[in-house]
Amino acid sequence: MDQSTALTEYDEALVRGLIEKVTVYEDKFTVEFKSGVTVDVKE
Repeated sequence: MDQSTALTEYDEALVRGLIEKVTVYEDKFTVEFKSGVTVDVKE
């Protein structure tokens, strides 16, 4: 069975299950997932 990866609406339970924390800086923000992966978002 194939499952789409496109998100069509915000899912609070999914977000809380995946994201450890979001840190906001002056020029970017950093998302840290519970898996330990971090992503910097500059826009």
